[in-house]
Amino acid sequence: MKRLAHISDLHFGRIDQRVVDGLLADVTAQAPDLIVISGDLVQRAKRRHFEEARAFLQKLPFPYMVVPGNHDIPVYNVFRRFTNPLGHYRHYITTDLSPLHVDDEVAVLGINTVRSVISDFSEGRMNRRQIERVREVFCGMPDTVFKVLFTHHPFLPPPDLPKTRLVGRHKLVLPALESCGVDLLLAGHLHKAYSGDIMSFHTQVARSILVAQASTATSTRLRNEANAYNLITVDHPLVTFEVRSWEGAAFTGGLVSTYRKQEQRWMLQAQDTGFRPVGSGVVWGKTGGSARAGT
Repeated sequence: MKRLAHISDLHFGRIDQRVVDGLLADVTAQAPDLIVISGDLVQRAKRRHFEEARAFLQKLPFPYMVVPGNHDIPVYNVFRRFTNPLGHYRHYITTDLSPLHVDDEVAVLGINTVRSVISDFSEGRMNRRQIERVREVFCGMPDTVFKVLFTHHPFLPPPDLPKTRLVGRHKLVLPALESCGVDLLLAGHLHKAYSGDIMSFHTQVARSILVAQASTATSTRLRNEANAYNLITVDHPLVTFEVRSWEGAAFTGGLVSTYRKQEQRWMLQAQDTGFRPVGSGVVWGKTGGSARAGT
């Protein structure tokens, strides 16, 4: 059994320090095997913001993996955005833009979807080299290994905003994820917590792939949802998602959804609210604990 803490959109430079302290306390108490951080560590890619983010990472008592988000490269300094967009990120956070963790139970790969060009600046994209990296890492692994890909930008839109732009070239990526047997996609960016099956939206996909989106963990840039993060338990063939939300004094457990893998399909076994069965499938839905639907 493995436990993953999925944290996203910290936005140092615009945080609530009480929430930061509460997040550290709760993650420490939950004792995950691995922490996965899906980008936007800072608000404006300033040196002091990255210093704060690094200080936070140094306090994490468990191994962590991280990829950048679009806020981790300069917005207004166009020269630096094109000549050295991830300079501060590489200096203060990590030089590894495609981190990989593999053990007997789980394989977790991060991909940098951040791009400097205006057309892809907010939504990001994956290139062919990165798609090949996904194939190289996952395709040779046995199905007994739970395979996780994490990015900053999402592959599945929020249930209340189905026209949300997804990570660029996702239609080229999905066949690789499907053929290599990827089990779970983690992302952030939207500051909205929800989860579901990729098949519920991408009807061309014939293989079940779970998705878990994380809200902003510590930022004051809330979008009608509480600060939250995902606690994921992998106990093959079961996977459980718990959304842990800030309730004003501490992070507490919210909605819990459990899936069981039956042949090549992830089937919902138990939940509180947020999903609606349709035939044998599941419509992706909101899983934000006490958080309210966003606009």
